[in-house]
Amino acid sequence: MASNSFGNFLKLTTFGESHGVSIGGILDGVPPGIQLDLEKIQKDLDRRKPGQSAIVTQRKESDIVHFKSGIFEGLTTGLPIGFEIHNTDNKSKDYGHIKDVYRPNHSDYTYDQKYGQRDYRGGGRSSARETASWVVAGAIAKQILNDVHFTAYTHAVGGLELQSEDSVDFDVIEKNPVRCPNVMRAVEMEDYIKKIRKEGDTIGGVVKCIISNVPKNLGDPIFEKLHANLGKAMMTINAVKGFDYGSGFEGVSMKGSEHNDLFNVDGTTKTNHSGGIQGGISNGMNINFRVAFKPVATLMQKQKTINKNAQEVEMQGKGRHDPCVVPRAIPVVEAMSALVLADAFLQNKSLN
Repeated sequence: MASNSFGNFLKLTTFGESHGVSIGGILDGVPPGIQLDLEKIQKDLDRRKPGQSAIVTQRKESDIVHFKSGIFEGLTTGLPIGFEIHNTDNKSKDYGHIKDVYRPNHSDYTYDQKYGQRDYRGGGRSSARETASWVVAGAIAKQILNDVHFTAYTHAVGGLELQSEDSVDFDVIEKNPVRCPNVMRAVEMEDYIKKIRKEGDTIGGVVKCIISNVPKNLGDPIFEKLHANLGKAMMTINAVKGFDYGSGFEGVSMKGSEHNDLFNVDGTTKTNHSGGIQGGISNGMNINFRVAFKPVATLMQKQKTINKNAQEVEMQGKGRHDPCVVPRAIPVVEAMSALVLADAFLQNKSLN
């Protein structure tokens, strides 16, 4: 398997499986002399970890990150930063019933067909547990960028979504388990997720991300367009089915005279239908995009599927799973965004 690294000038290579001894990574390309706030890194990891509320998986992982290299007396050394997160609550017996069975809408079948074997315990390398390593690396990338701010939040759960007239308060995002910036909508979404969970079912949703104080000139105009790299990063996240930025799909119904972002004399624009990126290069305006997540594939309901012998069988999910992945995906979206922008930022530094 060759696809274990992400990035060019800032490169993350990860290792580990959902039910292995540990997961972790090596982040290469971090400049020397950056004062790292390790508590901020751990805080982002805590936002992603399981068991933090009644509407997520109840797997209990402390998710404490242990740094192995690349940091001395709180400063980055310029050497690869190695880190590890131990798995402590991996109940592999919960997956014995799917050893020879392919779960619908999972990677079980395609993985087995490609590699001739698979780790059925929680999905192995294909598990969303892998994203914990991304969050650590993304938290470091945020500190490389320093003054750039990443704010992701739950925009929709199923058909419940923030309306244009709803007030948005970023200060309440981390004060409710859904991570919605509107208290009333957050309660509705939480109740809906609990209802879906009682039915043994799952539901999808939409994460919106706003990146502010973005430097100009990030990205290139052809094969390294900033929005293309952001799109790839988001589509890398487990369960993601869609990405749009700026006006997105809503822009197709607008006329060019409505959609064009007219300039102010200082180079900013009066509107931001471009989503902070024009011609693949950041223009200094806020970058905003949306990410669509499908319903979690593991249901606590019986479903028909096939086994390794191509026989039709019936299966039912067991163990601990998220009824809606969106609340825990918030820090993952921020992390992957930060890795993309930091990579582009370091590329600019190398050119200059």
